Amino acid sequence: MAHAMSDDQVAGELKKMTAFIRQEALEKAKEIQIKADEEFAIEKSKLVRQETSSIDSQYEKKFKQAGMSQQITRSTLANKTRLKVLSARQELLDDLFDKARGKLPEYTKDKGKYQELCKNLILEGLYALNEEKVEVRARKEDYDVVKKAIEAAKDEYKKTMKGREVKVSLDEKNPQPEGCSGGVSIVGTGGKIDINNTLDERLKLLETDALPMVRTSLFGKNENRRFVD
Repeated sequence: MAHAMSDDQVAGELKKMTAFIRQEALEKAKEIQIKADEEFAIEKSKLVRQETSSIDSQYEKKFKQAGMSQQITRSTLANKTRLKVLSARQELLDDLFDKARGKLPEYTKDKGKYQELCKNLILEGLYALNEEKVEVRARKEDYDVVKKAIEAAKDEYKKTMKGREVKVSLDEKNPQPEGCSGGVSIVGTGGKIDINNTLDERLKLLETDALPMVRTSLFGKNENRRFVD
């Protein structure tokens, strides 16, 4: 027959049960805390990796953008510098030919040399036209010199062409226009062909034909040019 427990015994059992339940609760709470810490650590690590990856991606993007911006800036500066150099070179060349143009009248002061020059210019036209009759146009102030040059040119032409003669007349009705620096024009085929051998025109031709050589003499050979003028 079981004996009824006394109040003290009941109190002791309740105390034991309470202690057991409390211990179970603490252990359970500890397990929950550990699991929560582990999950937090995992989630934290995941977030850190994501943020790190995002930062790396943004840095790489900004680095590339900065690199492209630097290249564009460098290219722009290089182009501006190149254009300034080309502009300065062109100004120098223009100034060179302007000075040469300003000196053209000096070639007409020495009448002997100028007459020889006009003779050669006329001869060049005679050979080019290869006609029996041509006209020469000159400045009014050069008429005396050019008339002598015509006769000299006719004689030399006859010798060179083995006796073949050419009729050359000075067209006094159509002198060279005001501002012409000198030289002559040789007109053939009834006025249809005009060989402009004035000093101004010859300088223009020289400016075009000799420009590459002048450019090389002044600035040196351009290694970047694939083709030569």
